[in-house]
Amino acid sequence: MLKQLTSPFKYKRIDLNTSVQNSKRKQRVGLKEGLYTILKLWRYLSKKKGQFLLVLIMVLISSALALLGPYLIGKTIDDYIVSQKSDGLGILFGGMVLVFVFHSLSLFLQNFWMIGISQYTVNEMRSDLVQHLHRLPISFFDKKQHGELMSRVTNDIENVSSTLNSSVIQVFSSLLTLIGTVTVMLLLSPMLTAITLLIIPLMVLGMKWITKRTGRLFKYQQQNLGELNGYIEEVISGQKMVKAYSQEERVIKEFIVKGEQLRNSGFWAQTISGFIPKVMNMLNNLSFAVIAGIGGLFALNGLITIGVIVIFAEYARQFTRPLNDLANQFNTLLSAIAGAERVFDILDEEIEKDDQSNGEYFDIQGEVTFENVSFAYEEGEDQQTIHSVSFQALPGEVIALVGPTGAGKTTLINLITRFYDPDEGRILIDGVNIDKIGRSALRKQMAFVLQDTFLFQGTVMDNIRYGRLDATDEEIIEAAKLANADPFIQKLPDGYHTQIKHDGNGISHGQKQLLAIARAMLANPMILLLDEATSSIDTITELRIQEALSRLMKGRTTFVIAHRLNTIQHADQIIVLKDGEIIEKGTHHELLEKQEFYYEMQTQHYAVN
Repeated sequence: MLKQLTSPFKYKRIDLNTSVQNSKRKQRVGLKEGLYTILKLWRYLSKKKGQFLLVLIMVLISSALALLGPYLIGKTIDDYIVSQKSDGLGILFGGMVLVFVFHSLSLFLQNFWMIGISQYTVNEMRSDLVQHLHRLPISFFDKKQHGELMSRVTNDIENVSSTLNSSVIQVFSSLLTLIGTVTVMLLLSPMLTAITLLIIPLMVLGMKWITKRTGRLFKYQQQNLGELNGYIEEVISGQKMVKAYSQEERVIKEFIVKGEQLRNSGFWAQTISGFIPKVMNMLNNLSFAVIAGIGGLFALNGLITIGVIVIFAEYARQFTRPLNDLANQFNTLLSAIAGAERVFDILDEEIEKDDQSNGEYFDIQGEVTFENVSFAYEEGEDQQTIHSVSFQALPGEVIALVGPTGAGKTTLINLITRFYDPDEGRILIDGVNIDKIGRSALRKQMAFVLQDTFLFQGTVMDNIRYGRLDATDEEIIEAAKLANADPFIQKLPDGYHTQIKHDGNGISHGQKQLLAIARAMLANPMILLLDEATSSIDTITELRIQEALSRLMKGRTTFVIAHRLNTIQHADQIIVLKDGEIIEKGTHHELLEKQEFYYEMQTQHYAVN
């Protein structure tokens, strides 16, 4: 990949769609896609169209005043300096001062208002993006790198913000200045105007050659930036593992490779786009020289005045400057469009539909039935993760899911919670097809205690309250006592008001699980999902937690993913999974009497322990 970026003349070999070949919407930077993105941006900008109109008025005024200034200078030369008259010079001078003052004022106002519009726009975009992310299914996050998503929320939107702050005004101002300049030049001298316009074909050819290459390079640059951010987020989050296995050197080398990819793509994007101002400046100087030479000949022959030459020289600079600005802003716009496209790609993702054709279904008793359920995480997989799974869990029963790694235990939990929907078969809750129950309504009747507990920044009380946001402080403390979390919480510096650091740093793994159990108790669910909830707790605490869990599970349908078989001996039903299929079902004693796969697992478990 690095070799593909070693020369600006080998750009065609770069495959910008490498990371999105299997996505439904391939990302491309082109005229059609760019216009589509700009129209989407306008939906946000149009919310401030009154203020945006004021900006355009200020742009119109500043452009008109910018044209009036050189004209007054030319008039001063012809009417006063050449003719050596002084009557009325003071008035003309005062008018010139007012022109330049109001020109500066109009520039300030248009920038001030445009900054407000751009900040409002990117704030709305960022809010919509974050809200949309929370409405996307778990499958979306399973396929995306978290750091790369963070890059879209931060870097890509900030790129749009920077462009809106300056480029939008610059584009309108340049267009108006260009039109006005050409109009006035034609009125003053059509012949000299025609000579000046001869540089336009050269500008167009140069722009076409450069911009054809920079669009894809800016896209590639944004893609590399997202990948680098994702990698940084990953290695920082897993820093303990990196150090535990002494992988610092490997991580550094991988970072250098990704950094080189970003450096190279950024280098050629900026280098090729940097040709534009150089080419434009050269053509600008050429134009100035042509006007000075040919204009001097015209003046000597009495075709035009010296003042007109001065005006033309200034207008020629103003004529090429908008073209130069447009060329520069075009590259900036390409970069912003590339960032905006990455944002809109997520906003275009289909959200997790919360179908509620059965209404707000809250009165769940807890009966769960699987009828010939099959499921594959990826479409077109030859081997399904689970195949033709059928079983029934009655209200209040404890169902243990056991089996080797990859057997499909977690997949069953993902289907019960509707993180994913089955490809075939049905899942019923109290006899109602699960797809008839709104996801939010369903999940409000469930609580999770996972092996790896996630805690948010905030107080201990806030983290427990996550189970039920309307819970009182007294209810939270009672839930913590039932989970035997109260003793260690009381020993914290500020008790229940102790601030928890990022992801619970500073609190032991076992204490995190105690808080997770307290959170589940507070939620008071009808369906409980446990993933080896006591795996990281010491023996004494485990006995207390088992007692608390027994109280929690009473009257609730509980699914337990079990790795330690001694914790599920009293389960009402043990489901043994292997290769995505149920191979055994029954109680602990029934399965031992069969002396089949479960018996072998039990024997091996005690042999190891």
